[in-house]
Amino acid sequence: MAKVRSFPAKIWETVSKAGREDPRRVIHSLKVGVALTLVSFLYVLEPLFKDVGQNAMWAVITVVVVLEFTAGATLCKGLNRGFGTLCAGSLAFFIEFVAQRPGRVFRAVFIGASVFLIGAVATYVRFFPKIKKNYDYGVVIFLLTFNLITVSSYRVENVLHIARERLYTIAIGCGVCLLMSLLVCPNWSGEDLHNSMVYKLESLAKSIEECVNEYFTDMETKADEDEPDKDDPIYKGYRAVLDSKSTDETLAMFASWEPRHSRHCYKYPWEQYVKLGAVLRRFGYTAVALHGCLESEIQTPKSVRALFKDPCIRAVQEVSKVLMELASSMKQRRRCSPDVLSDHLHESLQDLNAAIKSQPRLFISPNRPANTVLSSMKTDPFALLEWRTKRDHPNHPKGDATDRKAMLRPTLSKIAITGLEFSEALPFAAFASLLVETAARLELVIEEVEELGRVAGFREYTEDGGVDVVVDKGVAPPPMAPNHVSQAAD
Repeated sequence: MAKVRSFPAKIWETVSKAGREDPRRVIHSLKVGVALTLVSFLYVLEPLFKDVGQNAMWAVITVVVVLEFTAGATLCKGLNRGFGTLCAGSLAFFIEFVAQRPGRVFRAVFIGASVFLIGAVATYVRFFPKIKKNYDYGVVIFLLTFNLITVSSYRVENVLHIARERLYTIAIGCGVCLLMSLLVCPNWSGEDLHNSMVYKLESLAKSIEECVNEYFTDMETKADEDEPDKDDPIYKGYRAVLDSKSTDETLAMFASWEPRHSRHCYKYPWEQYVKLGAVLRRFGYTAVALHGCLESEIQTPKSVRALFKDPCIRAVQEVSKVLMELASSMKQRRRCSPDVLSDHLHESLQDLNAAIKSQPRLFISPNRPANTVLSSMKTDPFALLEWRTKRDHPNHPKGDATDRKAMLRPTLSKIAITGLEFSEALPFAAFASLLVETAARLELVIEEVEELGRVAGFREYTEDGGVDVVVDKGVAPPPMAPNHVSQAAD
């Protein structure tokens, strides 16, 4: 009964949450309702029903299938459906014209051979990469419409007239969809793709900075957590980047169907956004690795971490600053500053390197020679002997082979861990190397954003706030400031 009472509240929470996350969802729902109402008038109003008859339902079906959330998706499906239906109808009319003269037997054989040939060819064409990516839905509609008309024409006398009426109603449905999608509060796939890249840059900046800041605070409260919290800002930041591959490719494909977003008459480089997304995912892997250092079972003592806190914090602040500057430049559709990568990041990495070199004893085992960084991996023989003695004892409980193997694995792993002799600062060394790797991969992100700004014709960066100049597609970008991150990483 408690679940029944709380069910309406959960439903309302789910409904309101979907609307708060993106208010455009509410508007799109209203647009679909209005479109369905308009095409249903073909069936409800008597004067319109006399003209189109039962075929009015095809307009309703078209609206349900074609009208999508973004204008690019609607254009893609609408034009594919319309062009596929038109081609199928034209081909079916031609086959009907050829097959109706000789005789009924020849007509049946000819229709069967046509259905086989067209079906095989159309299905094979769907395997072509470009067709699969952009026109797969149109080929499916072509195949379906062609078979409906051609096969039905053998038994039905006026099937061509019916097909023509259905084509009209489908055109009416597609027209209503395009009208609602392009002219009434349109949602552009290109804008969604552009804004998603800005959001990813900002999310990575916040995620990495929060991760490093948390590493140098007391982490004892998180020691008992087995799984990452989905509301954790670090986890949410890099997850939004790593899970975006299919979304980026889909938005780029739909954006290519939309009207040009540039004042120039050249193809907008949506594929460059996909490349930028791939670079951001590669950059996001370092955020995952840094977050893994926070979740590690073996941690460097807080007193040791404090020795390297300042250079690490300054380094990650500079990385976050660069990412936020790139996000700001993309949001304003302008080129990034030539000195977006300042010398402060280089200096902070040099300070971190100097701090590590100033504490050489922390990175070697105290019971080993100075030239040994990590002691050998071995198990404790006394602990292993004790485990074997307990196993062979008469009073030791006997179980089946599965139980013994299940007990063997965790026992031996604990023996191995207790037998290792790690240096105290070794976990921090892994963390520091990942931080340097993050700074090194930042160069790839800067280069990709700069390339996107060049090919997309973003406005030129100006320090005095004057009139921005639009850079033509073929003009080479101005040279950027010397990049010192690779030298520091080396």
